[in-house]
Amino acid sequence: AIGVAVALVGIYLGLNAVVVVTGLYQVLTEGHVVTDWTAALTQEHGNVFVMIGVALIVFPKLALGLSGFETGVAVMPHVKGDAGDTEARPTGRIRDTKKLLTTAALIMSVFLICTSFITTVLIPHEEFESGGKANGRALAYLAHEYLGNAFGTLYDVSTILILWFAGASAMAGLLNLMPRYLPKYGMAPHWARAVRPMVIVFTLIAFLVTWIFDADVDAQGGAYATGVLVLICSAAIAVTIAARKAGQRGWTIGFGAISVVFLYTTVVNVIERPDGVKIGACFIAGIILISLLSRLGRAFELRVTHVELDDLAERFIRDVASRTPRFIANEPDNRDAEEYRAKKDQIRADNDLPGTEDFVFIEVTVTDPSEFEAGLTVRGEVLHDRYRVLTVESSSVPNALAALLLHARDMTGVRPHVYFEWTEGNPFANFLRFFLFGQGEIAPVTREILREAESDRDRRPRVHVG
Repeated sequence: AIGVAVALVGIYLGLNAVVVVTGLYQVLTEGHVVTDWTAALTQEHGNVFVMIGVALIVFPKLALGLSGFETGVAVMPHVKGDAGDTEARPTGRIRDTKKLLTTAALIMSVFLICTSFITTVLIPHEEFESGGKANGRALAYLAHEYLGNAFGTLYDVSTILILWFAGASAMAGLLNLMPRYLPKYGMAPHWARAVRPMVIVFTLIAFLVTWIFDADVDAQGGAYATGVLVLICSAAIAVTIAARKAGQRGWTIGFGAISVVFLYTTVVNVIERPDGVKIGACFIAGIILISLLSRLGRAFELRVTHVELDDLAERFIRDVASRTPRFIANEPDNRDAEEYRAKKDQIRADNDLPGTEDFVFIEVTVTDPSEFEAGLTVRGEVLHDRYRVLTVESSSVPNALAALLLHARDMTGVRPHVYFEWTEGNPFANFLRFFLFGQGEIAPVTREILREAESDRDRRPRVHVG
């Protein structure tokens, strides 16, 4: 497949090179073409500064020609680098990625400048109008005009194939990126990790977009140009910020100027061709809605990938497993002896437990609530010479508690009990706190996660609330 792709790209670039060289040859041999062009520029605009200003104004027209610069980013994960590269220091990958992007940018810049020039001076203006022979296919027009219909037909076929390949590579990029990130953050269901369902989804979206734009090349081109410009504009701003943080004053000014140009180009393109913003806004709204529904639907899902206990934590769990393992969910405040003593006394009083019962405290600290799936690392501590505490860091308190209880049950073969206080406040507000920030109505949510994770009531860890 890679060989076919490389061959296809090579053939297409070769055919384009033939058309460009032929066009440049025609420009050089037909001397009046250049003189007519320069005369028209001088007569219409007067001086060089006016020409530059007009060039900046019409620069957004070339937005679609910038397409391709952004696709280099999709292949960055495939750059191998050096044998000694690590995730922390991928020096070889960074170096080779710079070479890849620089080479691609140089090739595309040469093609873009040359093709813009030869098509401007060799093709009559009226052919670019709607319905004209060069509308949307300027290079194909030159191929037929100067190299014959046989070569022109070959060029048309290669263009169709390369456009298909570009769409396929874009889909491959999405299939590589989306299943890796969206389900991880709860923004897509589990089946989004599978390739085949996502191929069907993306294909249906492609047909939907084609239908919405009535298969109009100009309309779809405007939408695509908007997407390309937004991507390049955001990248230019990001590089400017990175250069500023690195203290590179010259690069900051240079990239800042480029960012301003692309910001202007994006705004003008949006005003002239609002279809791109409309379809983009629809997609963004759809993604946000689906992501919210997905996170809501997966709110009670056990999403801890694995549980790791240090030696002390494992010993605590095995110590209490000789009888009924009893855990107290505690929200750490001062972590002084009085806090743990009062908590234990309250739990005993609320649940009518004798003073001989043994407890282990569990304290969960919320790290990043957006990290929907993650592993769980549990550490054991002995505080004030008598209180055993399991400390956990997680994106969600109920999920961490449920996962730890299930792990303790599987490790010891004994069903554990966990004790909570009722959370003060409005239940709906507490659920929103849990949904957005991983905290809130802890006890009922923990019980619901356990219920969904373990259908057998006789094996499900017991939840007590006082």
